[in-house]
Amino acid sequence: MIVVCGMSYDGVAGAVRRIAAENGEVLRTNKSAIAHWVAGVEPGERTAVYLAEALSRRAGRPVTPTQLGLGAGVGPELVGTQPIETAALLGSADVEHHSFLAAAAYTAAGVMMPLEYDHEPVARLLRARTGQARVGAEEVAVVRRITTAFGAADEVLGGGHGLSTVAVYLVDTAAPLLSGRFATEKTRREAFGAAAELSWLLGWKHHDLGQEGAAQRYYLLGFQLAVEADPHAHAAWMMRAVAHQAIGLKQHRHSLDLVRGALTRAEGYVDGATHALLHITHARALAALGEKPRAAHALLAAEDALGRDGGPQPTYSLLMGPAPGLVDSHTARTLTEIGDHSGTEARHRAAFVSWDPVAFPRVHLLTHMDLGDCLAVQARADEAISAWSQALDLAEGMASARSRSALASIRPTVAVYRRRGVPGAVLLERRIQQAAV
Repeated sequence: MIVVCGMSYDGVAGAVRRIAAENGEVLRTNKSAIAHWVAGVEPGERTAVYLAEALSRRAGRPVTPTQLGLGAGVGPELVGTQPIETAALLGSADVEHHSFLAAAAYTAAGVMMPLEYDHEPVARLLRARTGQARVGAEEVAVVRRITTAFGAADEVLGGGHGLSTVAVYLVDTAAPLLSGRFATEKTRREAFGAAAELSWLLGWKHHDLGQEGAAQRYYLLGFQLAVEADPHAHAAWMMRAVAHQAIGLKQHRHSLDLVRGALTRAEGYVDGATHALLHITHARALAALGEKPRAAHALLAAEDALGRDGGPQPTYSLLMGPAPGLVDSHTARTLTEIGDHSGTEARHRAAFVSWDPVAFPRVHLLTHMDLGDCLAVQARADEAISAWSQALDLAEGMASARSRSALASIRPTVAVYRRRGVPGAVLLERRIQQAAV
């Protein structure tokens, strides 16, 4: 297969290392390791999955570890065609075999699933499998209250807080509701929408823990559930979640198609605030591809949509936080990508006002980190150290791999500042080391 894909051993080794890094693991794979694998020495289970994913991306079609003559590993089969069964499988894996799910590899092929998904046969099967339990608006409202409560806790304590509890709730309560007898069609749609929101939260929690493969599977499940609830606005929102993750992992090939598909689905069906968040994701996808003028146009579209009176914002997009804050934060990241550092700084500072520091300390932590990066690029070392120090003040007690990764990323720069004698650099370096313990 390696020969068929036209990759050198060095090329394969580099691809495996990159995919491992996407999934929070540092590998030292080199061309000698590849030669050993070709000779018949099997790589570790997770490494086999990374190898299969590397060859899949190169070949443009799925390649499994089994096809390579390796162990089955942790593959994408955790997401199936039947969303209720998938919800039960994922939730149970989170509780009973957490290390198995946490080891799941993020796949480029998964990004395309929402664009290729045919929900009609799934919908027919779901409607034909009605159970005996009667489900009303009250049961659906409780699912949403649980999701909102754990979502709020997630922002304060990090993705690791309450993960298994939320997974158990998905398996024992939310997923079984979807097989019930609904009082009205509206209640049925609301039930699937509530389950989609819970699935999104589980994906977001795994994302914050750096477990991108598990997060992707929950996002794809959320998309399947959202299509049953609302094939336009809510399904578009979940496509945005999948695209947003792909952008963060630099899987740009399909992210732009996905977010454009989301905008097409949502047109005429979505409120102004949610529409703005779709446009801001479009802007980030364009900026990541170096399309600066079009990214700037998408930023303007987001601002215009945010100011439009388009009805109440739905619960699924409210879970992300205040729309003005999200627009500020993601505009800053878009401007970073296109090299507008003064604009980036202004939007990060605006984000501090847009986000309630009590309800969203993790956002403030990450914004301080991003602001420090922006200041460092502008050779404003004293201010960068101040921003990073404020981030550290918020990090204590937070179970967030994203926060730890952000802190780790500045260590080389802080070391340079220490050697230059920049005030505060020695203390900041010591605090980062202590936080990493």
